[in-house]
Amino acid sequence: MKKFLLVLVILVVILGIVVLMAVLLTPWMDRWRTTPEERLMELPGDKYHSNPGRVANRAVTINAPAEKIYPWILQIGADKSGMYSYTWLENLVGCKMAKDETIRPEWQNLAAGDEMKMCAGDFAPPPYIVVETLPNQAVIYGHKENDAWVDVWQFVLVPQADGTTRLITRTSTNMVGGMWEVIRPISFTMERKMLLTLKKLAEQP
Repeated sequence: MKKFLLVLVILVVILGIVVLMAVLLTPWMDRWRTTPEERLMELPGDKYHSNPGRVANRAVTINAPAEKIYPWILQIGADKSGMYSYTWLENLVGCKMAKDETIRPEWQNLAAGDEMKMCAGDFAPPPYIVVETLPNQAVIYGHKENDAWVDVWQFVLVPQADGTTRLITRTSTNMVGGMWEVIRPISFTMERKMLLTLKKLAEQP
């Protein structure tokens, strides 16, 4: 009994630390590499979720024009190029993930209503739905409940005067509190890797 209680106490302490770290790190995670101006900027897709419980903005600078980055965004999906993140970790938890890091013409016709799968197998969270595509400008994904968007994930390309492009992601969601606070650091870690991989792929010769 004492051993069980000790294990229980350790688990509670670990969970408490995770939650505390999530709360403390949230402001940094939710504005990673973005400027104050970008966080206030009106972006394509904002109109689909006008009153979210939480908004996260993240960005990278890519040394490539928007038209070279956009095709990679169209290919996001477990059954296409994958999620550009830690594939080994996704496969480890049973979430089968492709990793085809080539531009495929058959994957370039993404349209509103198409699905973007988070896992290629039967075990999977609900797929994202394509809300809207704006060629060489933005791709917006989301989840819908009762004909209303409850979660919107925007990938927006903003060309810069020096020839680089800012890739900004904005997540607007009502998924807050409870376990979502524990999941948040994991989600940030995966998205951060995704942005860095998109940068690497778009900058390659």
